[in-house]
Parts: sequence; structure tokens; C-alpha cells
Amino acid sequence: MLWFSFCTRVVNEPLESISWDLGFKGDTLADGLVVSTCLGGAFVGSLLSGWIADSIGRRRAFQLCSIPIILGASISAMATSLNGMLLGRLLVGVGMGIGPPVASLYVTEVSPAFVRGTYGSFIQIATCLGLMGALVVGIPAKDTVGWWRMCFWLSTIPAATLAIGMILCAESPHWLYKQGRISEAEAEFEKLLGGAHVHSSMMELEKSDRGDSEGVKMLELLSGRHSRDTLDSLIPFAVVFIGSTLFALQQLSGINAVFYFSSTVFRSAGVPSSLANVFIGISNLAGSFIAMVLMDKLGRKLLLLWSFLGMVYALVFTPRPRLRLRPHARPPIEHFSSITAEHKLALSMGLQVAGASSFMPGSLAMYLSVGGMLLFVLTFAIGAGPVPSLLLPEIFPSRIRAKAMAFCMSVHWVINFFVGLLFLHLLEQLGPQLLYTIFSTVCLMAVAFVKKNVVETKGKSLQEIEVALLPAEQSIVRHHFDA
Repeated sequence: MLWFSFCTRVVNEPLESISWDLGFKGDTLADGLVVSTCLGGAFVGSLLSGWIADSIGRRRAFQLCSIPIILGASISAMATSLNGMLLGRLLVGVGMGIGPPVASLYVTEVSPAFVRGTYGSFIQIATCLGLMGALVVGIPAKDTVGWWRMCFWLSTIPAATLAIGMILCAESPHWLYKQGRISEAEAEFEKLLGGAHVHSSMMELEKSDRGDSEGVKMLELLSGRHSRDTLDSLIPFAVVFIGSTLFALQQLSGINAVFYFSSTVFRSAGVPSSLANVFIGISNLAGSFIAMVLMDKLGRKLLLLWSFLGMVYALVFTPRPRLRLRPHARPPIEHFSSITAEHKLALSMGLQVAGASSFMPGSLAMYLSVGGMLLFVLTFAIGAGPVPSLLLPEIFPSRIRAKAMAFCMSVHWVINFFVGLLFLHLLEQLGPQLLYTIFSTVCLMAVAFVKKNVVETKGKSLQEIEVALLPAEQSIVRHHFDA
């Protein structure tokens, strides 16, 4: 995941230099395309990821997704026009779309139940490190002519390293078992868990096997008609709905808006934007480490609840000075730089919806707003950030796991795209106070949704989780069949 996040953000710092060299300086639409073309490619890649992972295995899927990233980054590094840059970014996006769902599948299927949450948290930590690495690599771009090309060349290194490194890694025993390669599955279990656990692990796979080897189509995940077994047929819609909704709530919580405008908040408090990015990165990384420590102790559900509640607190109770948007300012929505300074400052302090803050001194309100932003990022990284990508492969039955994960990740990319597209327009139409009230409401909705629908998976085997998601009477029948 380090190299996925690195490839996503590597273009951010050198974007101005790229626009100068490729001849689209001042064209905000072209700037937006360079950044967002990756999202379109990621949507396509995520839809394909389930089919790829089920067809060639988890390990080879990792190696395959490295190819478009290496090729795309190389094309971008050698680009002499906007079209060449966009082609490269599109290919990188396809690889990015394939990789994250496969990473979640792989970690879930090769990790022992008692440390699965800890291992899954490394995905979020790697993402944070990739974002910070992209920031560091891009710093010389403002002063060194053509450095942006080196940024793209450097992004091929982690992709190539992963492709080579996966040769040494184990294949998922779950996938091998589904392919009928029983002896190979046993050998991989022995490598991963030790010989003493091979028999019990194979018994778990046999319990979850329903003998239905036909492929699952994407639309069948929503219809519940993916299996002849009536016990299995009721699981898909519920778990796919839960997974898609969790990703939707994650993206609609306002986290991207905070990332986009964090520099403005820190500059208002006298902190340079470069340090602002460092502070946000440290807060994100600290939350990820906390999640790693607590994931297998407190559980996924409790971390999600605490995380969304903490985000509500950061949104609602961080003070905002008395600022107003200019009534006749109508900035274009394509790029943040087109917003007036007053729009930026009002937005940056828009984390608060309580009127009492109007009586606070401006300097105190400013610094509390900085603290509120860091708290928002920290609480997001503790639960709402890492948990969905870990939880979903756990609750999906083995037979539909890859394609269900692909579908949910495609929902993630679509909502991510539309949040970026519509955020500034909604800010203009609704104002920052109402918009952040909506964000806090979404977080409260997430709390209610998680409390009602999410099951705890801490310390449970994947087969035990599958049984827990069945209605009570069918769970009894399933236990009878397994006995």
C-alpha cells in the first residue's frame, strides 16, 4: 500500500512545474484532469480486481497490477504533452484500483485470527508512509527544473520491488483450496502457521466449502442468487450493502475536505504549508499506530464507533472566528486556487457549528481550529480509515470475497471522485457552516449504522464470522450441517 499512496500523491507537489513544462499553465481543468484521471483508472481497476484475484491468485494479482503502474509512471516521466501525461496517469490508476482490494484479501486470508487486525493495520501505516514519502520526494520540484520527471521515475521503484518480492511470499491457502490444489494449500498453511495448525485450518476451509464451483457474477452479489444453497443465498446482499455503506460513509465524512484545506488552516496560524503537511502526516501516522495496537484488543466495531464519534467532536466543537463569505464571490469549482482568501479562511474554520465560538478571541479560535483539524485526522486514522478495508474481507463468504471486495472498492472510488468534484460547489451554495454540519451528521449516521449492522470479528475465524452473519435459525442449521 506504500507504493499505491505514493503513486497517488506524487503528482501533487510538482503539479505547477508539470503545467509549465507541458504547456497548460493556468488551465485549471487540465490540472484537475492530471490529478483525477487516476480515479477513473482506479474505478476500472477495482472492478477488474475480483476477477483477476480469483483467476490467477492473490500473489500474481499483485505482480500483475505492478505492470500498469510501472508502464504508466514511465509514460508520465517521458511525457511531452498533456495527452501523454493523462495516458500515464490513467494506467497508474488501473494498477492502483487492482492493488488495494487484493491487499485486503491477502492479509485477511494469510493472517492468523488473533493477529489479523494488527496485520491489517499495516496497510494503513504503509499508506501514511507512502503519502509522506511522496511529499518529501516532491519538495525539490519547485527549485529544480524537470524534477517532476524524476518523481515519476522514482515511483516505479516500489512497484518493481513489490512485483519481485511477491515471488518470495506465500500464496493464499484459501484461493488454492478453491482451485482444488489441496496439497499446496496445506503446504502454505504450514509455512504461515506451522505444522501443528495445518489440520485445524484445513477443517475450517472444509466447513465453509459448499461445493459450488461456478463463478460469481457481479450483479449476483446484489440479487442473492449466487448459490444453489439457500443458506448462502441470503448472505451476499446484506454484507455487500454493509461494505458499500461503510466505504460511502468513510468518504462522505469530510476527511478529503480536511486534507484539501489543511494548509490554509495552518497558514492562518502562522505555520508554513510544508510543515502543515508534516503535522497532518504525523497525526495520520500516529492514529494508524494506535489502531494497530488496539485492533485485536478492542475490536473493529468499537474502534469504528470511537472513530466516528471523535470526528463528530472535532467537527462540532472546534471554534471558528466570526468570518463571512463574500456574497458576490462565485469561484469556479475546478481548482482550490480560484477561491478567494475569505472563502479559504471561512472554510478552514468551518469545522465548528456552535455559535458560542463567536465570542472567542480570534487567535485562540485559530489555534483551537488547528488542534481540531489534527484531532479529526487522528480519530479518522484510528478507525474509519483502516477498519473498512480490513473488516470487509472478513465478513464476505469465501466464494464471493474477491468480487464483493472489488464492488465495494469501486463504490469507494466513485464517491471519492464525486466528493472532489462537488465539494467546492456545495461550499459555495451552502456555506461552510452548513456543509460541515452535514459532515458531522454523516458521522453520526455512521455511528448508528455501525452499532446496528456491523458484527465484531476480533479473534474469530473466517468461517465463524460467516456463520455469525446468518439469521439465527439458519445459523443453527449450519452448525447442524457442520457437525
